[in-house]
Amino acid sequence: MTREAILKLHLANMGDTKLFTGYAADHVQVNRERHETSIAVMKEQVCTDWNVAGFDALCEADFEYFLALKPEVLLLGTGARQHFAHPRLYRALTNAGIGVECMDTSAACRTYNILVEEDRKVIAAIVF
Repeated sequence: MTREAILKLHLANMGDTKLFTGYAADHVQVNRERHETSIAVMKEQVCTDWNVAGFDALCEADFEYFLALKPEVLLLGTGARQHFAHPRLYRALTNAGIGVECMDTSAACRTYNILVEEDRKVIAAIVF
């Protein structure tokens, strides 16, 4: 039996804003839509074409994907436990002034929701 967490920060009418509404070890929910593969979530869209086959498979190109999107910060959700990507993998982002934070997936989901509600330009990249 997997335990699923449902996020209930507070009632808000965010319109079409993409927010995490749940997460578990094998999936996340964005606006109640279930995702079981790696995704990138921004305020206005969910990118399902960020094709990462797991944390150990991350490469520089996976992080360069975010350069054109120009977030202030990229939150990397690494699963049930926090793992740190090697800085050489995301050097292009830091050179462009984009912050990169690695955290477990539940923390990434919660932090993303808070930053989006503060109108920050944030992307949550969730790795499965």
